[in-house]
Amino acid sequence: MVLCALRPQLLKSSRCAGAWGRLLQRQSSGSVYSNIHGLNQEEIREKAFPGGSIDLHKHDSGIAVLTINNPSRMNAFSGSMMVDLEEQVSQLENWTDGKGLIVQGAAETFCSGSDLNAVRAISNPQDGMKMCMFMQNTLTRLLRLPLISVALVEGRALGGGAELTTACDFRLMASDSVIQFVHKHMGLVPGWGGAARLVHIVGSQNALKLLGGTLKVDPKFGLQIGLADGVLEGPQAEEGAGTPLQQAENWLSRYIKGPAPVIQAVKKVVLSGRELPLSEALRTEKDVFGTVWGGPANLQALASKSKHK
Repeated sequence: MVLCALRPQLLKSSRCAGAWGRLLQRQSSGSVYSNIHGLNQEEIREKAFPGGSIDLHKHDSGIAVLTINNPSRMNAFSGSMMVDLEEQVSQLENWTDGKGLIVQGAAETFCSGSDLNAVRAISNPQDGMKMCMFMQNTLTRLLRLPLISVALVEGRALGGGAELTTACDFRLMASDSVIQFVHKHMGLVPGWGGAARLVHIVGSQNALKLLGGTLKVDPKFGLQIGLADGVLEGPQAEEGAGTPLQQAENWLSRYIKGPAPVIQAVKKVVLSGRELPLSEALRTEKDVFGTVWGGPANLQALASKSKHK
């Protein structure tokens, strides 16, 4: 209801500045690439190599859990899973009650990248480029969701799986987990946007080390370079620690307290600051500010004098 009431105001403000509107337009149209770049999403769906699934569960807490589910192949992405992921991201873009997202792998491992069977099926350069554009679109939209997201890394996150972790706002690593950009071993570089995002997260020098040296990032190294934002309690910890998913939910909960429109506004202003030139980011921040100023959460906070609590 709150979002519906604010929608006319948001549309009006976006017409004035246009910056956030352009971000939303890029997002809704596939974000980075479209048909003019030679990308036909229906063709991708027709050629999708089968196997596995991407499962989405949305909870009343405002946290959704997205599970990469192909355990027999270490949760590697088949073609149909790439299509599944795009469809689940579309659902999350329209989730008005959402505040947070946890991305995990099934069976205590994160993701080993692309299924080699699927890769062999599209080994020609033309299909490879289409797959690259399709996954860049999807992971860019994942990062631009108005939700605060965290990758829950158990076991291994290899290749495209490592790239997937960078499409989340945060990364939590299990005590025995590893993130490794193994692309060089395959005679490749990241193609799903992972290199560009990695530079933003760890800096260009560390990114060169991780990509050029195919270094294994364990939790200690991850914390040192800023790729990891926290380490989960291991099975030897006290019983109160909970499962890895429960720990991730508890960790994320501290950053999503409050009404969904406010949390989504927080993500939007950070997103604009990350992606837009300063002048446009400032105008976008003003526009988003206008959607919550005088809103229910703001008026309730003023009435309860919660600023100094």
